[in-house]
Amino acid sequence: MSTAEDIKNKIWAMANELRGNMDASEYRDYILGFMFYRFLSEHQLNWQSENEFPDLAGKKLEKINQRYAKEAIGDDLTEYLKDIADALGYAIEPKFTWISIVERVNDRSFAPSEFQEMFDKFANNAKLNPNAVNDFTGVFSDINLGNSRLGDSTNVRAKTLLDIVNLVNEIEYKDEAGHDILGDIYEYLIAEFAGNAGKKGGEFFTPHQVSLVLAKIIAANMDPEIEHPEVYDFACGSGSLLLTVEDELQIPGSQKRRRVRYYGQELNTTNYNMARMNLMMHGVDYQMMDLRNADTLENDWPDGVGNDNIDHPHFFDAVVANPPYSSRWDNSANKIKDARFKDYGLAPKTKADYAFLLHGLYHLNSRGTMAIVLPHGVLFRGNAEGKIRKALLEKNQIDAIIGLPAGLFFSTGIPTIIMVLKKNKTYKAVLFI
Repeated sequence: MSTAEDIKNKIWAMANELRGNMDASEYRDYILGFMFYRFLSEHQLNWQSENEFPDLAGKKLEKINQRYAKEAIGDDLTEYLKDIADALGYAIEPKFTWISIVERVNDRSFAPSEFQEMFDKFANNAKLNPNAVNDFTGVFSDINLGNSRLGDSTNVRAKTLLDIVNLVNEIEYKDEAGHDILGDIYEYLIAEFAGNAGKKGGEFFTPHQVSLVLAKIIAANMDPEIEHPEVYDFACGSGSLLLTVEDELQIPGSQKRRRVRYYGQELNTTNYNMARMNLMMHGVDYQMMDLRNADTLENDWPDGVGNDNIDHPHFFDAVVANPPYSSRWDNSANKIKDARFKDYGLAPKTKADYAFLLHGLYHLNSRGTMAIVLPHGVLFRGNAEGKIRKALLEKNQIDAIIGLPAGLFFSTGIPTIIMVLKKNKTYKAVLFI
């Protein structure tokens, strides 16, 4: 059995060899998507062995898959799948479990056209549990089976997809100590693809070292009595920052693991899909996460203004974010009536940094802590930003400023800061580090 590092390095080397001339960010969608499909399939079979076929508990997945294929035959297949979806949020039918696909790929009985059928069936079955529709619908939408970059003919594209299946099937999900490292592998690949994507990589990935600082700040200020902390990232990218927070929120010496409730919003659909996959592959149940695909500044979610035209905001125990730096936004005059901004003012249309900050602060509860990464310029730029900064200081809501050096992010070389905010500070000082 190999070490986790050996496995990661092997996968990355194989992925680079297979992708040929395809852009790293494109190939990423295929590798990560098929990995997630395998994860869901094997997760389902393990659940079935514990709940439907207890005599097969602990047996090889191949045996569980064979039983499943025998049991789920006939007119009641839809009802059978619905029972699975009610428990897991999704259901994969016997013909398209990962093991069945690999078996048919190996004996050359798997038709390339079945890849599309496989994802279509998953999409249909994702509707069987209304409570999980937002978590699974469209999660594989970035896998473009007709992409000419996969190959210049149907046969070449089919061979590339089959190669990806074989690569993903070779991945060892446990290290030499028997620990499940699937989530670690997925996170590693996200980071490697981000690095290869260069400037575009900053759109969806916060380096782990920076995430760790943010997470430790949140953990140090979290009330230990909160069993299920609610954490919100309004520009969640691949979800890596949210996952780092959960690890840090565990209480040393406690036998009980804290289960975090995750909330996130992401404008880029590909990144949103990646975040859903990332959280679930790290063991987050669909019932413990609520991620949305929308523009945070234009769509004030979570909750927000309802049909009664009254604001029903959701407030969180912690808010973390690494939003895009100095991006443009619509700061038209009607925005000043928005509850998020009305007490502070509007950020300039060419620099949305304080708009993001005020959105997050608005959704922070009275005892919560917010930690956000921002460009260094938010500390000294004047005019509208100076007025917002002054209002934050007068309301005593800035807790600390932590300076970060240049060159930490894929997307930019500029120096940045972490700003820590609270709604109800009991002291006046602002800590600078």
